[in-house]
Amino acid sequence: MTDTALEAVLRRDRAVVAAALVVIAVLAWAYVLWLAADMSMPATPAQAGGDMAGMNMSDPSTMDMSGMDMPGMDMGEAVAPAFRAWAAADFGFIFAMWAVMMVGMMTPSVAPMLLLYAGVGRKAAASGRTIASTGWFFSGYLLVWIGFSLAATGAQWLLARLALLDPMMATNSGILGGVILIAAGIYQWTPMKGVCLSQCQAPIAFLTRHGGFRTAPLGALRLGIAHGAYCLGCCWALMALLFVGGVMNVLWIAAIAILILLEKTVPTGRALPRISGAVMVATGVWLLAGAG
Repeated sequence: MTDTALEAVLRRDRAVVAAALVVIAVLAWAYVLWLAADMSMPATPAQAGGDMAGMNMSDPSTMDMSGMDMPGMDMGEAVAPAFRAWAAADFGFIFAMWAVMMVGMMTPSVAPMLLLYAGVGRKAAASGRTIASTGWFFSGYLLVWIGFSLAATGAQWLLARLALLDPMMATNSGILGGVILIAAGIYQWTPMKGVCLSQCQAPIAFLTRHGGFRTAPLGALRLGIAHGAYCLGCCWALMALLFVGGVMNVLWIAAIAILILLEKTVPTGRALPRISGAVMVATGVWLLAGAG
């Protein structure tokens, strides 16, 4: 590549980063949509008949449902093993699903920070200084959410083991759903939420408080981890709501992702989290009342 061509690419660094983020988010969402569509696809009559063939309905010993494929659960053995004990492959598949979903949900909200990083990197290179690439920072950010995905997989395993999840990975307990909503709503009002959200809403302020950009890749990776930690502190309770509406409910996933994006990018201060928190608490109380 000639120097002129390289300079042309560098001048478009923000566009390149933006395009890469769009591709990453689209691929992640496409994967989630594919999983949700496959889970909702009804089984064919032949498949349903095959599952029931040879079953003596009068013999209770033949009524163990733990190993049979359920209608509409083409990927149930891998995606929602709610009717049997998990194998290692189940845990790995669910972990991968959570990790990809977190990438799809969180990439749009971190885009302003990444675009700022790319723009500053270009100006630093033009002045003879260099900072570590945006990819190192983004990798650190994603590492935090991959760690969260591991914890979420563990939580899903526990809920499945306690028979508290339906095939769409939503809680089948009104009491548990109400408790999660109330807890998430209260967290929206806490000082911890405010501190973490302020770091996400103001990328320049975050960089100033944390010593600015890094020249070494490892330093940029740690800076990305720090930003991801604030983001996790801001959003973990909202992610817990996935167990209320369904981890494979695409509309519910999109609603949570939009709320996160609005909280971080729309200049409403603490108003939006507090309004949404009040709605969550009210909905949780209503669920608990109905469950009682």
